[in-house]
Amino acid sequence: MSESNPNSHLVAKSGFFTGLHPGMGTAAKGMIAFFVIFTVLNVDLAGGLYKSVRAWIEGWFSWYYISLLIGVMFFCFWLMVSKFGKLRLGDDDSRPEFGNFSWFAMLFSAGIGVGILFFGVAEPIFYFDNSGAFGYPNNPHADMVGHMEMDMLRARDAMRVAFFHWGFHGWALYVLVGLCLAYFGFRKKLPLTMRSTLYPILGERIYGPWGHLVDLLAVFGSVFGIATSLGLGSTQIATGLNVLFGLEVTLTLKIVLIVIVSVIATASTVSGVARGIRFISEWNIWLSIALLLAFVVLGPGKWLMAFFITSLGDYLWNFIPMGFWTATEAPNVAWQGGWTIFYWGWWIAWAPLVGIFIARISYGRTIREFMVGVLCVPTVAVFFWLCMFGGTAIWQEMHMAGGPAAEGGAGIIATVRNWELPGALYGTIANIGQTSWMGDMSWTAWPLSLLATVLLVSWFVTSADSGTLVITTMLSMGDENPPNKFRIIWGVGIGATAIALLMSGGLNALQTALIATAFPISFLIMAMVWGLCKSLREDPTAAPMEAEQAETPDGTHLTQDLTA
Repeated sequence: MSESNPNSHLVAKSGFFTGLHPGMGTAAKGMIAFFVIFTVLNVDLAGGLYKSVRAWIEGWFSWYYISLLIGVMFFCFWLMVSKFGKLRLGDDDSRPEFGNFSWFAMLFSAGIGVGILFFGVAEPIFYFDNSGAFGYPNNPHADMVGHMEMDMLRARDAMRVAFFHWGFHGWALYVLVGLCLAYFGFRKKLPLTMRSTLYPILGERIYGPWGHLVDLLAVFGSVFGIATSLGLGSTQIATGLNVLFGLEVTLTLKIVLIVIVSVIATASTVSGVARGIRFISEWNIWLSIALLLAFVVLGPGKWLMAFFITSLGDYLWNFIPMGFWTATEAPNVAWQGGWTIFYWGWWIAWAPLVGIFIARISYGRTIREFMVGVLCVPTVAVFFWLCMFGGTAIWQEMHMAGGPAAEGGAGIIATVRNWELPGALYGTIANIGQTSWMGDMSWTAWPLSLLATVLLVSWFVTSADSGTLVITTMLSMGDENPPNKFRIIWGVGIGATAIALLMSGGLNALQTALIATAFPISFLIMAMVWGLCKSLREDPTAAPMEAEQAETPDGTHLTQDLTA
């Protein structure tokens, strides 16, 4: 264990759990084992139960999720420009541990990861479609203004909805959780765990059962969030290998892929943030830039850039009223529950994992710098990605073989209607060479598919390694360099969990359960806002403490002075 951990008196000094909190370690393993066994042995029962809970939440509390996301976003905008923006996440003389490029690369990799590859084409195309093939409108925001034809107006509306689900509302959750953790962890010298954000409310009780419960909830979301992503994402990697080498997409292939990703991620986690995690995150960014440039250069670049500017302006003009929209008609209610509320729940469920990791890499930055960096830079990058990938697919549908309504068009809409989402990306790549302004560039399909598949693997690795580090950090009571033994145990355990759920068919059920965990986490987020405001109000200068001081001006005790 790191000798610099100020909370070393709270963890075991000998035995198997050396470096970890014994009770937390045991409870976390037991809780996860119970849920895995219950889901694996009773897939149908578990799936039905999780689905019922999720349906109840979406049916009765859509208004609550909508209100929460709006409140969090406006709170972040206010705090960004407030007088507290100049405070550093650390002592007044602290400075950032990582340069801007490394910082942006790591927070982007942890916050988005493989999702933008999985949904980058499929989601905008889904909203562009007008078939209503799933029993509800593909895009009620377009339908309500009469944009029913698959033309440029509907294309713009499709991109606006995609931006909405990946934009300020979701990133504001990551900003808030990450800021609270960094503030109480680096400024107040409390453990870098979720429990510390409740100190202004619970005081010393954060080291008791309530604190354990909060951290265990975060561990649950982290483990199963990564496990379900590994399991479901292995399908898209397998699809890429099928396109590249003709390998059949089988269960065995998916298991092998999970093993490979888990091994690489565990090795990256053991090497630490400054080495493995930073290197792979920066590698992701460079590969992503290369793939983006290929779409722009080979595809309809001029059209895409104009489409991006138009779509960005449309989003900025409409994202606030869209955030307040609450569906009342049955078809629209079904769409909002299946998409917007699903996304809000997914962002909330992932917030503890991503927030802790972002806090871990943000020491020394000011609150304003942190909030602008995390809220704005990744959001614009995601928008550009969605527009280049989704926009290319939309352009292909409107220009190939007479457009989307004609037989033998681009085929991307048909792929998404069949819910073959992994194939949408590779179908778009295959079409690029056929429609390039440079002539017949069909030969580019294979290398671009290879690049996309390599990028899929590296994105999965960054999600897994950052998640493993977060889990072991929480179980070691905030040690930024938790014992390597437990990094390996949890890295292997997450991979094994994904394989067990994949083999039993329980991944989709557990994904639904993960969304349901967003409900209790949402109350934790509201408490964090209250606690942060209380601490800032009582200690507006957040003055650095002298070594002999027992507590800060707002009453937060130094953890070194606590008794176990």
